[in-house]
Order: sequence, then structure tokens, then C-alpha cells
Amino acid sequence: MTSGWKKVASIAARSLSPGKPHHAQWLITRKCNYRCVGCNVWKEQDENELSTEQIKKGLDILKDIGIIELVLSGGDPLLRPDIAEIIDYAADRFVTTVYDNGSMAAKKVHALRKVDFAALSIDSLDESKNDYIKSVPGAWKNAMHSLEVLQKEGVRVAVTPTISQKNLYEIEDITNYFTSKGVPVWYCLYSYDTSVDSKQLFRIGKANDEFVITDKKAMFDLCNKLIEMKKKNNQILMTTKLLESLRSLYEEKEQRTWKCEALKSFLVVDHLGRISGCHNHNFAGSIFDLPDKWNSDEFKALRKTYHDCTQCNYLCYVAYSLYGGPSSYFSLAKDQWRNAKILFK
Repeated sequence: MTSGWKKVASIAARSLSPGKPHHAQWLITRKCNYRCVGCNVWKEQDENELSTEQIKKGLDILKDIGIIELVLSGGDPLLRPDIAEIIDYAADRFVTTVYDNGSMAAKKVHALRKVDFAALSIDSLDESKNDYIKSVPGAWKNAMHSLEVLQKEGVRVAVTPTISQKNLYEIEDITNYFTSKGVPVWYCLYSYDTSVDSKQLFRIGKANDEFVITDKKAMFDLCNKLIEMKKKNNQILMTTKLLESLRSLYEEKEQRTWKCEALKSFLVVDHLGRISGCHNHNFAGSIFDLPDKWNSDEFKALRKTYHDCTQCNYLCYVAYSLYGGPSSYFSLAKDQWRNAKILFK
């Protein structure tokens, strides 16, 4: 059996295991070379981070407890000099996505050859607006160059604009522009943290008036538009259910149509190997403690805390909560069946 088929078989077996987490996001570095206006991560940079071998050990633990999908982010994970070795190890075990702010992908294309997706952050078709959001002159040109290089080199690449008031009225144009070039799009949503505990895993930052969505009707209408566009455009990698859940936040009577499944279907790991259900809450130990802690009374109590939490609307956490177990994969497959060629090599 080839390594590719071994990976598929292993992932299939894990996906059918109940009571296991299937999604993990690992912020493998706190280093970042951008200063994005709506982000706080770069303000809390840290030179300390786990070694290559420690990360490999952690990846083995994630595989053993059931993780299927792994997102490597940061900071910018491509700033790590050992990123090629980390990606190779991860890509043999998980459906692996690597995030880049657009500055490093073209330089590290060799490291990205085995990823399932390289995700580039591009927030506007307007060069000056995008550079303002990133607080780096030339950010837009860097990202567009990276996109061109990755496509030319056969690396599967997607664009991940963060929807905010700053770019709300051009999301439809952004989507049409990139998908017409065969580049899939999925969206992040501008959000910010309301917690201030010193033991919080990490902080995104306080509300920025430029980015907080104030035109709720426009956001509601955008969700409806994207749902309609999805019927003909299979390059929009957001499920209808996820878009409907996002839309519910901008109805006249705002409502949450999901319950958080943090530390049940997903978890977050930081650059020091500390874990939490999501970054909004205090860290709950080390990744190396996971095998002993996963079924502990401590984690059972934390799951209830997360389940009742309503303080964030980060789309990745919403998606992981909506599609967290074997039964939900059937609805996911039904929604995304046309994307099979995009999602699988």
C-alpha cells in the first residue's frame, strides 16, 4: 500500500471513531513579520517554541487520540526554519492546511508540496487597502506573487479573506475574482476576544471599530448571496450549514444556532505545546498530557464550560462544532461532494 493510500485508510478509520477529537489547530510559532491592524498576535511575540522533535512527538499524540484535520498556523508557521520537516511529518498523518500571511509561501514552496492546502490571507482586491490591513507595504503584491508561484508549482492553494466592515462590500467580488482563476475561497470572520485572563492560551485583541461589522443587513444579505453562489460555484469551500449559522448572528434577533464542541471535537495547541479547547480559555495542560487527560473528570468539566460558552464567533470553531463527529460527516459530504477533486489528491 502506498503512503498516500495508507494516509487515506488511517484517516477513514479515525473518522469513524466516536468520542474522539477530529480537528486541531497548532500555532507552532508566535513569530510574525506582519502587523495586521485587526490582530494582536504579533504584539505578543515569543522567541521560545517547541523543537522539531517535540512537535513530531506531539503530532504522534494527536494522531493517536483521533485527529484527522490539522491546521498549522502562528504567527506565520513558514518563518520556522524546520517547517519543511514539520509539514512532511504532518502531511503523512493528517489532512493538513498551512496558513501564510502571503509573505513566505513563494520562498518556501518546496516545504509546501505535500500539504493538502496552503491558505493565503488576502483581504482585498484593492492593493492599498490590503496593505493597510496588513500594515506592511507590498503585502498585496507578495501574496499575489505567492499565489502565482504555488499554482505554477502545483501546490493546492486557497485564499482566506477575513470578512470585516473594512471589506464587507467587496467579498462577493473577491470570491468571484479568485474562484474564476480556479482558486478556492473560504472565509474567516473578524472577531476579537472578550476575556482578559493572564492564563488565556493567547489573545486576538480588543474590538477595532474599523473592523467590527456594523452593517448587519449587508452581512445578512452577503450570507444569502454566498449560499446562492455556492449552488453554481464549487470553489466556495464553506458549507451551506456554516453560512446559515453565520447568517443567524446578523438576523434582527441575533441567535446562535450551534453549541461549542471545544475539547470534544477540536482543540488548540500553542507554540509551547500548551492546549485548550479554544484560545479564548485558559490553557489546560500540555499536549504531552493529552493521553492521560482526555477522559479525565477535569476535561469533562471543561467540555461543559465550553459547551455553554457564547463569547466568540470564530468561524473555524463554529465549523468544527457543526462537523465534529462521524454522523455529521455525511451531511458534510453531501454539501461538498462536488469539491471532491479539490479536497482530495
